[in-house]
Amino acid sequence: MKVARFYAPGDVRIEDAPEPSPAADELKIKVHNTSTCGTDVKIYRFGHPNIVPPRVIGHEIAGEVVEVGANVTGWQPGDRVQVIAAIPCGRCDECKRGWMTICPNQLSMGYNFEGGFAEYMVVPENVLRVDGLNRIPDGVSYAEASVAEPLACVLNGQELASVHEGDTVVVVGAGPIGCLHVRLARARGAAAVYLVELNRARLDMAAALVGPDAAICGAETDAVDEVKKLTDGRGVDVVITAAASGKAQEEALQMVARRGRLSFFGGLPKDNPTITLDSNVVHYREVTILGANGSSPAHNKRALELIASGAVPVDDLITHRMPLTEVLAAIDTVAKGEAIKVTIEP
Repeated sequence: MKVARFYAPGDVRIEDAPEPSPAADELKIKVHNTSTCGTDVKIYRFGHPNIVPPRVIGHEIAGEVVEVGANVTGWQPGDRVQVIAAIPCGRCDECKRGWMTICPNQLSMGYNFEGGFAEYMVVPENVLRVDGLNRIPDGVSYAEASVAEPLACVLNGQELASVHEGDTVVVVGAGPIGCLHVRLARARGAAAVYLVELNRARLDMAAALVGPDAAICGAETDAVDEVKKLTDGRGVDVVITAAASGKAQEEALQMVARRGRLSFFGGLPKDNPTITLDSNVVHYREVTILGANGSSPAHNKRALELIASGAVPVDDLITHRMPLTEVLAAIDTVAKGEAIKVTIEP
């Protein structure tokens, strides 16, 4: 079978490999879709401390069960499944409290285990133990199911920020995550959703798909001023920074209304992780600042339900479909911002 294997920064190879066999507590799937994201770009460029090469990468995975280990129950060949990416241990204090997104023992598909840029892969016992293998609902394609993982992360972020009916929301960043945030905020009843992006071409592409109430190009206008104008000077209830930008986080505080919530959804580069915020604005305006880190198995299940119900459509966000042999081209397309979502179909 073909796989895409990471060896070192800048060195991902398409190779032939033997098909894996599941152990007694594992099962094997035929991969139908593994979608790409900005994390794959970072892995390709810089590697990751949790990846010991060589490693098959890819973590937004959907496929079909083809073989079940002797000790595994509840699954059979032909089942259509989606695999979680972030794997909590299920045993630590955080997991026992229901905080699986911040499990200190978290492992990941495509990092600690062989990932989805392959024709076949094994779903490890770690995933099955935390109920991290999900049935794909009828009517949801494998490609759509592969987008459930990023949508699950978006769902976690909006639950933490308590996005609810009547809110005004700003999403900063018009990539796939930003597009999902716009659609989910609408599904949760937001009264208005504004999309902010520096890159005009990327903004136009995203806005044409998800239709924000206003599309603001930060390279052409002062985004803070535009948000203030749109809200008669009040600011918005929620700002979600779906971009790895310290400046975006600093400006977000200037957009948020009194008692507003500020979600730092996108992490910052590890060599430049600090920002400057006016603490008095947080203090006197009673602003809440929240982090958001990944998703839990339960978030993945709810994301599939949102896709199946039509509450959050994702099929049209998949702008490119490529074979496994073109993984490097897919990563390059994501890096250049020329796509919303790129999916690999082995």
